[in-house]
Amino acid sequence: MTKLKIKSGDTVQVIAGDHKGTEGKVLKVFIDKNKAIVEGVNMVKKHTKPSAQSPQGGIVEKEAPMHISNLTLLTSKGEATRVGFKMEGDNKVRFSKKSNEVI
Repeated sequence: MTKLKIKSGDTVQVIAGDHKGTEGKVLKVFIDKNKAIVEGVNMVKKHTKPSAQSPQGGIVEKEAPMHISNLTLLTSKGEATRVGFKMEGDNKVRFSKKSNEVI
């Protein structure tokens, strides 16, 4: 299993693909598939059948997963940065390679 540098709750920027330049918050990360769902990015239309939850059915817009390699983490100032790991005492923490701040 690989260690991913992006976690849910992080603010990220899309660096490749149709939604390049868009920023959003990571809602969910699929570690086994190396994909993440970003809020408001990569929206797809899904056709739903009528059910108990939606008696009408119809077309629903929702976020589709996007590959982790197309995302970069943003610092608190909104700059794109790479992520590193270092030990702080007994804790392993993520830090921004651009500003050296702990994320």
